[in-house]
Amino acid sequence: MVAIAGCSTGDTGQTPAAAAVSPSPGTLTSADTAKLRAALLPVPKGMHVAYGPELGAFGSLKSTQQGLAAVRKAKLQRPECAGAAQLDAAKPEVAQAPAAVIAFAADRGSITQAVVSMPNAAFPEPLSKQCASYTATVEGTQVSYKTRTLAMPARGDQSRAYLTTAAGNQKNAQIGSVMIRRGTMIMSMLVVGRRVKPEGLYELARLADQNLARAAR
Repeated sequence: MVAIAGCSTGDTGQTPAAAAVSPSPGTLTSADTAKLRAALLPVPKGMHVAYGPELGAFGSLKSTQQGLAAVRKAKLQRPECAGAAQLDAAKPEVAQAPAAVIAFAADRGSITQAVVSMPNAAFPEPLSKQCASYTATVEGTQVSYKTRTLAMPARGDQSRAYLTTAAGNQKNAQIGSVMIRRGTMIMSMLVVGRRVKPEGLYELARLADQNLARAAR
C-alpha cells in the first residue's frame, strides 16, 4: 500500500467486490488464513466492500502490485518518498510474508487495510523531513503532497499515524495513514477522502488494534 494518489476521493482504484478474488501465489496455512481474516476490520457503517478480502504473499497481492505500478507511472520530485514510512514490498522478507487486504468505499471516500504477518518484529522507519512535502506528476496532473505526523494515542507495541493533503488540478484530497505492530503482525491502513478527521482516524485505529490484538495472540 503506497500513498500515491490523485485527488479523486470516491475511487479505491481496486477491482469491484463482485469479482471473485482468489488467493495469490504463496503458501498460506489454514492458521495463517484464520489469523489474517480475524485481524481485518468489519464493514464500517455507511460503506461497502469494494475489494477483497485478498489473501496471499504480500508482494503478490493484486493491490500491492497496483500500488507499485502507480508509483512507477508517477514522476516524483523525490522518488525515495513514494513508499516512505510504509511496508517495502521490494524487500523479500516483506514480499513473501503472509498478508490480507480489504478495501471499503462510500461516496465520501475509501478505506484500504492490509495485515501482514512478518517473520520478525520489524517496523517501518518514521517519515523523514524531506518527505513531509514534495510534488509528483500523477496521470498528467501535478500534485503536491504535504504530510504531518499525528499525535495518535499509542496502539499495540508500536504505532504511527500521518495525515497527508494532496492538492492538484483545483482539487484536494486527504490521506490518513496508520501503522500498528503487535508482535510480528503489522496492520497498515489508508483512509482517503475530501477531509479526513484525525479523531475518526484514531477510532478506526482503535478498532483495528482490537482485532489485531485478538489475532496476534
